Amino acid sequence: QVQLVESGGGLVQAGGSLRLSCAVSGRTFSTYAMGWFRQAPGKEREFVATSRSASTTYYADSVKGRFTISRDNAKNTVYLQMNSLKPEDTAVYYCAAGSRFAPITTMRAYEYWGQGTQVTVSS
Repeated sequence: QVQLVESGGGLVQAGGSLRLSCAVSGRTFSTYAMGWFRQAPGKEREFVATSRSASTTYYADSVKGRFTISRDNAKNTVYLQMNSLKPEDTAVYYCAAGSRFAPITTMRAYEYWGQGTQVTVSS
């Protein structure tokens, strides 16, 4: 059983930064694509960033240049560094681990999900 635990959310002013962490249990962390998704109130969950490996990353256009995903396979942890935050980044952020045969920018690729962490950006 794979478990994911996010941390690092909180309240920040526009222009500020936060770093989210996602600790993953299990021995096969390095084999998973690790993704971050977010869901704002009244909206569908959307893709933010994903890492198939340390050198293979993808980002949503809305966060490109501001967010950075990274992973530490030795610590079974994936991070999301969020800079230049905007009020529209306010959402619950979810970490996901996946090995399904589907595009890793879509939810279909992920079979394991964390409980989510709230990020609120004030204007």
